Amino acid sequence: MRHFAFLVLFVCLSGCQKAPDSASTAGDLISAGRIAAHVRFLADDALEGRGVATRGETLATLYIASQFEQFGLEPAGDNGTYFQRVPLVGVETLPPSTLALNSRLLQSFADYVAVNNRQQPVAEINAPAVFVGHGIVAPEFQWNDYEGADVKDKIVVLFTNEPPSTDPKFFGGPALTYYGRWTYKYEEATRQGALGCLIVHTDKTAGYGWQVARGLSNGPQPFFKLAEGEPALALAGWVTEDVGNQIFASIGKSVGDLLALADSRGFHAVPLPVRFRGRLNSRISVMDSRNVIARLPGSDPKLQDEAVLYTAHWDHLGIGPAVNGDSIYNGAVDNATGCGILLETARAYSMLNPRPDRSILFAAVTAEEGGLRGSEYYGRHPVVSAGKTAVDLNYDGLFPFGRTADITLVGYERTTLRNLVEQTAKPLHFKIRHDPHPEQGHYYRSDHFSLAHVGIPAFSLGVGVEYIGKPPGWGEQAFEEYNTQHYHQPSDQFDPSWDFSGLAELARFGFRLGIKVANLPQLPSWEPGEEFLAAREKSWGH
Repeated sequence: MRHFAFLVLFVCLSGCQKAPDSASTAGDLISAGRIAAHVRFLADDALEGRGVATRGETLATLYIASQFEQFGLEPAGDNGTYFQRVPLVGVETLPPSTLALNSRLLQSFADYVAVNNRQQPVAEINAPAVFVGHGIVAPEFQWNDYEGADVKDKIVVLFTNEPPSTDPKFFGGPALTYYGRWTYKYEEATRQGALGCLIVHTDKTAGYGWQVARGLSNGPQPFFKLAEGEPALALAGWVTEDVGNQIFASIGKSVGDLLALADSRGFHAVPLPVRFRGRLNSRISVMDSRNVIARLPGSDPKLQDEAVLYTAHWDHLGIGPAVNGDSIYNGAVDNATGCGILLETARAYSMLNPRPDRSILFAAVTAEEGGLRGSEYYGRHPVVSAGKTAVDLNYDGLFPFGRTADITLVGYERTTLRNLVEQTAKPLHFKIRHDPHPEQGHYYRSDHFSLAHVGIPAFSLGVGVEYIGKPPGWGEQAFEEYNTQHYHQPSDQFDPSWDFSGLAELARFGFRLGIKVANLPQLPSWEPGEEFLAAREKSWGH
């Protein structure tokens, strides 16, 4: 109780200091200490990992809303509040759910994780399996892994990722496209009429270890409620590489053999002489959540109904399987850091005088970890329509390890803002890095993707890897350590020794960029040939 009282006091102290009113110094007053304070609170054990529809959500969203209010920003949620209700359905797989490969009973979490996407209490599984490579249907690349395959009411077995390429005109070259994402695999399997879809996990194809895939089934999983008669998978899950080898041993092959086959141009689906049997028991619940949204009105009467949007997701994984005795998945880097920058950026804007021509929106969105649900809902129910939103600048998973000589911008080059972005970086002496790990598909793994999907030019802003005062390669090593040891683990916790100076510099860059976009005479768009250009033009009524 004394600990919680301290946190309440901490909230007040971190948000109740009066800021000076100075247009010229607003950006310079962005504070590393304030960002750190937000992260410290949001990643505290008292918030229990900020799981969706939990006590941790209540605390986190009230904290963010109270900060917006203290800054004097207008509520932009429902009914004059800062909260936009996001109606979700929770599906939690319960024991004694079972899944067997032929006669071998698989162990939940150790061998597989699975969810019943049909949002029903019980799913009975008794079906043969078909290997469908990467599970992709991409006519623009003359690629169809399902061609000639009978998968109706069967279990499709596949790999995430996509065929390797160095040609930008073929699956984006080295960069992963949406076809490579696990969410797409489930969507396509559903369209093909499959009963279930099991993704064979490998570190190489997924870009992360089994512990991350396993964590995708921590507690209730958030979904939008299915419409009457809407198809869905009875079994949507992952199996380990060891289980994959057992599956493929039925045809005398290994995971490596089948991955090479899946990558080949002449791939055809392979019926497998195995059968999956089991029963998924699920708890179905109402899982209402909320986005937290605030607005700074623009100063130009002709442009103030348009907006620059800043986003960061507030949620993490909540409470899950204990690792070394710790069951709270605090999500300090992912994504208390993004929320810290969002809040400090909002404070800086509140000190601007005069305000930018266009309005500025700040949205802390829910359920990113469960499939970008909060940002997708905002995209469907925007405060400012997609056609009048100039850009989405998103913050997600930022390393507070000090200042860098570079920043990482994932996807900015796809938009017509490229020159403006680079001009903004020059006075700050930043080198701009494109996605350093394009093969991991980061563009499709964070909330800016939901906004791009409806046409809004959108990209994420992140710190670089050239840490000032650190030896060459230190930043890449830090990324690998986080990705393999702390990503989606209880060990992603606040560290008092962290140096937030680099996050403050990144926030200043994003602040200056947002002002410039807000004052542009015309709304930005996508470069010719980009996959989201058609959605942008549709949002403009073209």
